[in-house]
Amino acid sequence: MSQDVNSKILNQSKTLQKIKRIAYQIYENNFDESEIILAGIAGEGFVFAEMVRANLQEISPLNVSIAKIIIDKSADFQPEITIESDVDTFRNKAVIIFDDVLNTGKTLAFCLRPFLSIPLKKLRVAVLVDRNHPQYPIAADYVGYSLSTTLSEHVKVILSNEESLGVYLY
Repeated sequence: MSQDVNSKILNQSKTLQKIKRIAYQIYENNFDESEIILAGIAGEGFVFAEMVRANLQEISPLNVSIAKIIIDKSADFQPEITIESDVDTFRNKAVIIFDDVLNTGKTLAFCLRPFLSIPLKKLRVAVLVDRNHPQYPIAADYVGYSLSTTLSEHVKVILSNEESLGVYLY
């Protein structure tokens, strides 16, 4: 990604600040839980979940587990969503699904499917950027940054590369 044709929305410092704030919000809303599970969508969503987990471990006594959700974000239909964790791990626990960007809500709607057949204590959604283009009845409980964009604009979140870490509009 060429830096000169993109507009940096959040630099590294601001992005890390948003992630830390989300960790504090999650702790405030789950301080009475014995364990919470952060389920990140493979790619930057999973990296986002790992970063929040690291922050939670610094600021709270919560037992925080992590799981990876594997999904094909480009597919119109999802025949199978894989969670790299035993389903019983989630039973009667507080679960938070993580994705980098909430655009239409389609990816997150697909990701809910495996969790609907498990008795959970609660299920929440965390996103770093909410683009405000809902086409599915999905809303994020934890949002780092709300950004109204046109449908032709794209938002790219980079968390897995420290040199480019940030949020970009192109």
